[in-house]
Amino acid sequence: MTRNFDIDTDPPTPELLEVARKELRETPELREASIKELRSLLKEATDLHYKDDDDFLLIFLRPCHFYPESALKMMRRIAEFKKNYNNLLHNLMPEDEKRAFTEHNVVNVLANRDQKGRRVLLVNCGALWDPKQVSSEQLFRLFYLIHLIAQLEPETQINGAVVIMDFDGLSLKQVKALSPSFSKLLLTFIQEALPLRLKEVHIIKQPYIFKLVWALFTPFIKEKLNKRMFFHGGDMKKFHQYVSPDVLPKNYGGSLPEIDYSGKDWLPCVGKYVDHIGRYNECGFVAKTD
Repeated sequence: MTRNFDIDTDPPTPELLEVARKELRETPELREASIKELRSLLKEATDLHYKDDDDFLLIFLRPCHFYPESALKMMRRIAEFKKNYNNLLHNLMPEDEKRAFTEHNVVNVLANRDQKGRRVLLVNCGALWDPKQVSSEQLFRLFYLIHLIAQLEPETQINGAVVIMDFDGLSLKQVKALSPSFSKLLLTFIQEALPLRLKEVHIIKQPYIFKLVWALFTPFIKEKLNKRMFFHGGDMKKFHQYVSPDVLPKNYGGSLPEIDYSGKDWLPCVGKYVDHIGRYNECGFVAKTD
């Protein structure tokens, strides 16, 4: 089975644009007007520094349904998040986490989309994750780098993404690494600073000990995300009500071959788009000068 470990930056097809029209209000006229208005709002927001070419602004307009003021608020929240976690994200590049990408199977992306055309991100939070080798902060940095690449895909901007968190073999070793500070970091990012349509989060193969992890996450979860989180344990049939077995590997009761690839296979793709990562790194609040 030939796999293409790259993103698809082709312009949206007519079918995809129809989805965008129905779900995001997107029309050629509104798209042009919203880009123009957001560009104008950014010029007025002198404390913010963002690139303002059309394609870059669409990254923020699509998840905000083409409401320019909502997009600007999101950009401001992203700037705030980057400021608060500057120690983790400042000038972050794929090369900085090359070892975590290539030697440890913690964060992966399914080579195919799901039945609704959504990107599927896989996070191995159980036995496959050794926090002594890849810290929880590094796990987040991998997740962050992958989201920067996914946001370049018009199809993902429109159809959104799904996250599978696989807790198979979870033990105290991982529970200790999933600290309150990490929980806050991850959930603040997902709910405040993620310019993607996160449609669903599926918790699978979680053992009884997962209750300890969930107790840490709960205080930070807002209603919108809570409605999009689903817990399946080992019940793959229940999981398949959301993600079709036709697009899943055998690992998750699907009809596709078992996963035989990892972040190592995706790293060249991530590395290919360092220009975009660099541009995004420069965005945020304007640096204050004394």
